[in-house]
Amino acid sequence: MTNPVDARLAELGLTLPAAPAPAANYVPFVRSGSTLYVSGQISNGPDGLIKGRLGDSLSVEDGATAARACALSLLAQVRAALDGDFGRLRRVVKLTGFVNSTADFTDQPKVINGASDLLVEILGDAGRHARSAVSAASLPLGVAVEIEGIFEIE
Repeated sequence: MTNPVDARLAELGLTLPAAPAPAANYVPFVRSGSTLYVSGQISNGPDGLIKGRLGDSLSVEDGATAARACALSLLAQVRAALDGDFGRLRRVVKLTGFVNSTADFTDQPKVINGASDLLVEILGDAGRHARSAVSAASLPLGVAVEIEGIFEIE
């Protein structure tokens, strides 16, 4: 029987990427009791890294697309942490989003909405979460967005 998360992904025509391997000396996720901490996931789409700076080379819509890619990678890490069993995911607790942007760019929340909206679209009320959306002068590999997440699990 397909679980509701996989069914919803299929309904939306979305495929989760393979859980990305860490790029440095850290682990992709840590479980502590019923809390799962997922390391920052950078904007990486089907055509490779989504790079650029908001307020310069990228629009808010481009940034939201990059944030959606981060959300899919977060879910891929959750799936890996739960041995493929999304039935053990209770809710998204918090996202922290970093936006590669110019000093005068102020729409970080609209960019990170790309991830927030997608998680709610996939998970319903369990996708609603607390959140921070902040600017960064640069991000690893020149990517547009990086998002880390905290999840409640069984």
